[in-house]
Amino acid sequence: MHILVTGGCGYKGTTLVSKLLAKGYRVTVVDTMWFGNFLAPHDNLNVLKADIRFMENVPLKDVEVIIHLASVANDPCGDLDPKLTWEISALATMQLADKAAKNNVKQFIYASSGSVYGVKEEDQVTEDLDLKPISEYNKTKMVAERVLLSYSDKMIVQIIRPATVCGYSPRMRLDVSVNMLTMQALTNGLITVFGGNQTRPNIHIDDITDIYLHLIDKKDSIQGVYNAGFENISILDIAKMVTKHVPSKITVMESNDPRSYRINSDKLLTTGFAPKKSVEDAIREICEKHNKGALKNEDRFHNLKWMQTTILK
Repeated sequence: MHILVTGGCGYKGTTLVSKLLAKGYRVTVVDTMWFGNFLAPHDNLNVLKADIRFMENVPLKDVEVIIHLASVANDPCGDLDPKLTWEISALATMQLADKAAKNNVKQFIYASSGSVYGVKEEDQVTEDLDLKPISEYNKTKMVAERVLLSYSDKMIVQIIRPATVCGYSPRMRLDVSVNMLTMQALTNGLITVFGGNQTRPNIHIDDITDIYLHLIDKKDSIQGVYNAGFENISILDIAKMVTKHVPSKITVMESNDPRSYRINSDKLLTTGFAPKKSVEDAIREICEKHNKGALKNEDRFHNLKWMQTTILK
């Protein structure tokens, strides 16, 4: 089977592609490589440095499955250049869906975001609740979802709304909560928490990438939208969890980020998927990689800083 992965050089993509290759799939990756390429060469891997906004750069010959990860990732980055964010995260998705349908792609898996719900008071945020995105990033995800669902009569459309992903990847991200707080402790012995009471859902990178494999295996029985997050934890509690592994001091500062929500993933669990790893596993793995010298606090692992200083300068 031939699978196209957009954003395959990214944080999730790098981990996912290695798993796809291990299962014997033929993989084509399309990525701008703004943050580099950490994929190891493989006989069944074709990596293209290309911009997803230009469909002529996206080859779909013999492609049966698309896993669409490419986007301007996270709220602060999305707000840097709203036009660019809409072009990459919404317009390109629409164009890719149209090209996929015309090229008889059988299955389209889309990485949305659990943050499309906005600020919710409900104890359990389920897939049927209204979407009230509050940032450019969230808004583009919502629009892309709606576009893709309109193609459900032409191909299998599966949309995942992941929680905040955590854990080690060769293309690391140190600007997502668990990873960021762990690296702060490792490098400074000090963790700065903004707000702290906001509850955020989390998912280990091995679990989110395993979900995409699960969707491929279950394509005949799974369609539509699914939440993906299994640990709803406050930012302050995550910081306290980090201090169990890295002795450090916690400083709490005021925050202007009101997002607080808990997602319920029971719908996904009923398909037979079961998570295998936890936030604690992610913290432990990051500590191990850092202590072995395999992980350093590099600027390109901070999306916002890298985009400001290198991509959009």
